[in-house]
Amino acid sequence: MINTLKKGRCGTVTHNYKRNGTSTLFAALEVARGRVIGECYRKHSHQKFLKFIKQVEKQTEACQDIHIIVDNYATHKHEKIRNWLKRKKRVFLHFTPTSSSWLNLLERFFGVLSERSGKKYLSLYRKAS
Repeated sequence: MINTLKKGRCGTVTHNYKRNGTSTLFAALEVARGRVIGECYRKHSHQKFLKFIKQVEKQTEACQDIHIIVDNYATHKHEKIRNWLKRKKRVFLHFTPTSSSWLNLLERFFGVLSERSGKKYLSLYRKAS
């Protein structure tokens, strides 16, 4: 159980709080159509991210450029990612400034869904692989 924040007091976790792990959601939003491509994984690795952006490229019409907004996590800057991007002239990564995830339209999209559903977390697409 997480204690709520009170004025002048930091948030705390009680002795019986159990974290059930985390999962990674990679998602791409095609703004013009409102279409989302997404994958859930148990771990956040450059291999999983590369697999995902390859999937996005495959599902996007060849005549379209692909602009992906990502945070500054090291996974997105891995050498294998950079090398793949050099070969794929239509795929561009754009990095948000540190602590500015609110600029990421996709994060806002899921934030609105979460608010409307009344749930803190969303389970999307399929079980984490």
